[in-house]
Amino acid sequence: MTTSTTVEEYLASLSEAQRQIADKLLPLIEQVLPGTGAMWHGHPVWSLGDKPGKSPVCLLKAYSSYVTFGLWRGQQVNDPSGRLEAGARTMATVKLRTPDDIDGDLFTDWLHQARALEQPDKPDNG
Repeated sequence: MTTSTTVEEYLASLSEAQRQIADKLLPLIEQVLPGTGAMWHGHPVWSLGDKPGKSPVCLLKAYSSYVTFGLWRGQQVNDPSGRLEAGARTMATVKLRTPDDIDGDLFTDWLHQARALEQPDKPDNG
């Protein structure tokens, strides 16, 4: 994969199968975190701070056979589905192999919770 400078370039560089996953996931992210996506450490990250990576909420990262969707404070997110896998520090991720792996309601709930963790003094009216 080539080095991308924008989220759009990154998505354009994905395989068709990975793009289908991203095409289903991105509207959910943009609904909760509109206009906050940027490239950070080589992949798209949605943050609430004044620059990429400042108060990060979620990420999308493509691997050869799947796309990872991650939440920086995902281990603090209520996940009755048990799909989020704990990672480093407080991060949690889910591997997406097809667009059908994305449950819109579940992912939107995760995103609202993750955003609220980064903005504890602001109500989440999502």
